[in-house]
Amino acid sequence: MQTNLAPEYQGTADGQEAEAILRKCVHCGFCTATCPTYQLLGDELDGPRGRIYLIKQVLEGAEPTRKTQEHLDRCLTCRNCESTCPSGVQYGHLIDIGRKVVEAKVPRPLPERAVRWALKEGLPSPVFAPAMKLGQLVREVLPEKLKAKVPAPQDAGMWPTRKHARKMLMLAGCVQPAMSPNINSATARVLDACGIETVIAPKAGCCGAVKFHLNDQAGGMDEMRANIDAWWPEVSSGAVEAIVMNASGCGVTVKEYGHALRHDPDYAAKAERISAMTRDVSELLPMLMPELKARIQPEALREAGLQAFHPPCTLQHGQQLKGGVEKHLGALGFEVKTACNEAHLCCGSAGTYSVLQPELSLQLRDRKLGHLKALDPQGIVSANIGCITHLQSGTALPVQHWIELLDAVLRPTH
Repeated sequence: MQTNLAPEYQGTADGQEAEAILRKCVHCGFCTATCPTYQLLGDELDGPRGRIYLIKQVLEGAEPTRKTQEHLDRCLTCRNCESTCPSGVQYGHLIDIGRKVVEAKVPRPLPERAVRWALKEGLPSPVFAPAMKLGQLVREVLPEKLKAKVPAPQDAGMWPTRKHARKMLMLAGCVQPAMSPNINSATARVLDACGIETVIAPKAGCCGAVKFHLNDQAGGMDEMRANIDAWWPEVSSGAVEAIVMNASGCGVTVKEYGHALRHDPDYAAKAERISAMTRDVSELLPMLMPELKARIQPEALREAGLQAFHPPCTLQHGQQLKGGVEKHLGALGFEVKTACNEAHLCCGSAGTYSVLQPELSLQLRDRKLGHLKALDPQGIVSANIGCITHLQSGTALPVQHWIELLDAVLRPTH
């Protein structure tokens, strides 16, 4: 796609990156067929190709409007279009640039600014955990919309105390410890069963995704640098062999630290190394299989029954990790199936999207649940805290992380 950048973007890092991405686009439109918002709304401007045109026009000097901003806001950043694109267009990076440029030119109404500020400052804040605990105490009397965002309290179980020569860092996350603490402890127990010690760096916090995708890219990159600083002593000394992620939304972000900080002379090399060391917990399954098979309790495995697996967009499209969870859980004896229809589509959670675009988000959630329930499963498993919470708000079936399912059938270590 030929692009003639306006003078204000010529020679800038964002302008050069956007131009390189735009030049790969050949207008084929394959992306529209797999875009969730295009499927719901049927508007070209609410699909990747239309949004690409909008961003191109702004970068060429056209004045963006609130409608431009609205079309870009409606994007889930699911990156399904990247999986579909035959030309390798890096749409996820382009939409970040487009939103940043439009945000600088189109002022938002005060109520909208207030909600976005509360999300980007509140979710990664230390105040989030006590606020969630308070919400859980009064959960039964909350309005239904708010109740859907407050999961029932969960027992985290025991954190393993054994020491091992093999160690891996794990990002605890900003909302996950408060909303679903068993995910982290279950991950630590599974790794412990395989002779790996889980290390948490106390000063590591939010991965940076919340602020970055709400157009506070500077704030998001500050959080990325803080995590790198927190992890660097363990990484630089060679004390840990990997950085493991059990929230695929965080995982795709940390894997892109190298890209986000590539122009920072103090952090570029460190960020690249952090990204290279980062693994979704599902990527560890191939090497863990012998130890896991030896610890499976057959009766617990039978009780698990059929589980429907929802692969998050950040796993299957963002990280391009497809089929691994189902394959390896199946090899361990679990009965796991993905939906027969639209398994590639987003569930509508998409970070803060379910708050900012509730109508579209709920349509996608209910559409996803319809396909999952058609399998007649005993439960639903996924790989990202946002998807898990969002899906659970629409069904009585238990929804959990697949690592919790695995942890529950392993013979305890002593």
